[in-house]
Amino acid sequence: MNSINLNNFKKGIGLAGLALLALLAFAGSIALGIVHIPLRDVMDAFLANDGSREHLIVRTVRLPRAMMAVMIGGALAVAGCLMQAVSRNALAGPELFGISNGAALAAVMASFWLGSASLHVLAWSALIGAAVAGIAVFLLSSPRGRSLSLIRLVVAGATLNLLFASLTQGILILNEQSLDTMRYWLAGSLTGRDMELFGLVMPYLLAGLAGALALSGQLNVFGLGDQVARSLGQRMKAIRTACILAVVLLVGGAVALAGPIGFVGLAVPHIARLLAGSDYRWVVPYAAVLGGLLLLAADIGARFVLPGQEIPVGVVTAFLGAPLLIYLAQRKESSS
Repeated sequence: MNSINLNNFKKGIGLAGLALLALLAFAGSIALGIVHIPLRDVMDAFLANDGSREHLIVRTVRLPRAMMAVMIGGALAVAGCLMQAVSRNALAGPELFGISNGAALAAVMASFWLGSASLHVLAWSALIGAAVAGIAVFLLSSPRGRSLSLIRLVVAGATLNLLFASLTQGILILNEQSLDTMRYWLAGSLTGRDMELFGLVMPYLLAGLAGALALSGQLNVFGLGDQVARSLGQRMKAIRTACILAVVLLVGGAVALAGPIGFVGLAVPHIARLLAGSDYRWVVPYAAVLGGLLLLAADIGARFVLPGQEIPVGVVTAFLGAPLLIYLAQRKESSS
């Protein structure tokens, strides 16, 4: 076995180990909660469901919540990988292109105008807002048919991100009812989501993940620079466009389900590269599994931080992600 095959074998073993940890966290998410349910009853909920309160909690509340945590965490982490590769910016995340705040703004506007905070209304609004934000960033980055510029891409995304965030805050300040109904959703939460809503958004998340995996081999060329990549026959504009589309699907779907959840898309790609190296063919699947694992762990923690009360999972990911990101930045600086 040559060194390349041995290295790939080790990475495959590492990915399998992470998947096993994620599976254990998935089981923990189903078994643990504010309402104590014995492990035997948790197993019986799947093997011998009798419609009892405990079985209903396991099957209709905790199972969908765990499934959503896996998908949302993986989607945000993979979106972060795509954005960091496309922008060649290690600090890029779903917020950089304004897609996350664009989705949040659309949801807040729907709540304000329609007077409804239905999760299905928020989900559709967030998906539409993410698409509009992604199209706006793309058009501003390549005006009047000019080639897509990396600098314009970053500037347009950051500008729209600030604009969308300001408009969202403005609506919430002007309308107290919207503030009350949207506050918990905007903090990022998995509470109260059901399988019907999950089924609505799942096709977009799966399409985004499939697109990201298909593009993972192409992401390595961004590190070479556009001129070298073009000399190798790579169609950089087409690749960037496909990446932005995948990010819109991933971030829009994640925000539609749980609201804006920060730091997962920013921090997890760094951990994935630390474990898998710089080859995005491995970084993307590592990030998908790590993202799901991180959000599962954060969601379990959110149930027990305050006795008898849950906090939004977005608050927990911020507490976990901020010090981790600081550590990674200091580690990178000391090694350079």
